[in-house]
Formats: sequence, structure tokens, C-alpha cells
Amino acid sequence: MSRLNLFLALILLFSCFWLIRTSNDARHLFIDLEKAQNQSHELQLEYDRLQVDKRAQATPLRVEKLAREKLHMFANSPAVTHYVLGASAPASAASGEAP
Repeated sequence: MSRLNLFLALILLFSCFWLIRTSNDARHLFIDLEKAQNQSHELQLEYDRLQVDKRAQATPLRVEKLAREKLHMFANSPAVTHYVLGASAPASAASGEAP
């Protein structure tokens, strides 16, 4: 009978330690889950802010202003004609001289 009692006591101790370990693991996993959810929320806020910035940067007036200032572009008008010569065109045609 004492061997049975000793065996049952050992199983009881083992199950107690197992319960403590699994509870501790569950707590750590819950903490990690909360951290991941908080990080996900922060990243979603950052994404929303970047989307708003993107929409603000892509307005037609801002694009036109940047094209005029940085790229020195201008609006097309029929009064001004610009000719672009290809790389295969002879040099005399580019200067307007007759061959």
C-alpha cells in the first residue's frame, strides 16, 4: 500500500509542476499576444497616416507645381512649338541648313 501511495504522490507532484508550467507558458503567450496586437494597432495607425500623406502629396495642383519648379515643365500651347530631333537625324537638319 505504501508503494501505491508513493506512486500517487509522485504523480500528484508531477501534475502540479506541469500545471504551474503550462499556466506560466499561457501567461507569457498572452503577454506576447497583447504586444503583437498593440504593435498591429500602431502599424495600422501609421499606415492610415501615410495614406493621408500620400493623398495630400498627389493632388493635381501640387504635382503641377512640382513639375513647373523642379522639372522646369510648362503648359502646352499652340502658339509655341518645340521640335524634337531624333538621334538618327543628320546634324544639318538640326541646324536648319539645306543639304
